[in-house]
Amino acid sequence: MNLFNAFRKEWMEALRSYRFLIVGVVLIFFGLTSPLVAKVLPEIAPQVFTGVIKQGIDISQIIQQATVWDAVGQYIKNMSQFSVILAVLITMGAVAQEKDKGTAAMMLVKPLPRGSFLGAKFLALAAIFGISIIVAGIGCYYYTMLLFETLNLLNWVVLNLFLFVYVMVIVAVTLLCSTLTRSQAAAGGMAVGMIAAGLIAGVIRNTGRYLPGELNTWSVRLLHGDTTASWAALAISLGLILVSLVTAWLIFRRQEL
Repeated sequence: MNLFNAFRKEWMEALRSYRFLIVGVVLIFFGLTSPLVAKVLPEIAPQVFTGVIKQGIDISQIIQQATVWDAVGQYIKNMSQFSVILAVLITMGAVAQEKDKGTAAMMLVKPLPRGSFLGAKFLALAAIFGISIIVAGIGCYYYTMLLFETLNLLNWVVLNLFLFVYVMVIVAVTLLCSTLTRSQAAAGGMAVGMIAAGLIAGVIRNTGRYLPGELNTWSVRLLHGDTTASWAALAISLGLILVSLVTAWLIFRRQEL
């Protein structure tokens, strides 16, 4: 059994277990609705707050009219938050669950190299999130064009590519955590702890620009026409993916199943 066959098996499992459907529906939903929410929220807010605020305040003067950048910001916020949640939930049992149930041992006596076993899982997860982000990005771009204005297409592609890399960092780290234990809950807890540590580190002065979250900021700058690059953040993000996968492989190849 080779990497291709292992990937096909993982992909079929993702379809049968509805993992692909769940990720796709959630991300595409937020991709489609982000520009709509950005457009409608400032229009309905005055009506909502009119009955709440008793003083003679014109709330419509406080809330500014929505712009295309509100739609972009809403898209990035929704996609980055829910992609991280889904990445942890979908990935935390990728290896731990199979070790706990004994199916990993059955796969590896095919024989299937342990590197191919892990690689197939990562590639299947990359395909799930990649396809979902592509469709969500197309939907958001279309509705942003209808409701606001046309964005630079190339920079929009780069924005979604950076979003994909950001999600793949979370997937790789969670896959490493799943390799370390037989418990899905423990793997998820470790992954959340690492993500939280990264968020805390990002608050430290001048540290955030080197972390994966900077990719989203870089992509927004590109859409604004600012060519200031964050190559260090991209290199560190790709490095984290590589180090996580290699570490998972080195640990997994020595584990007794």
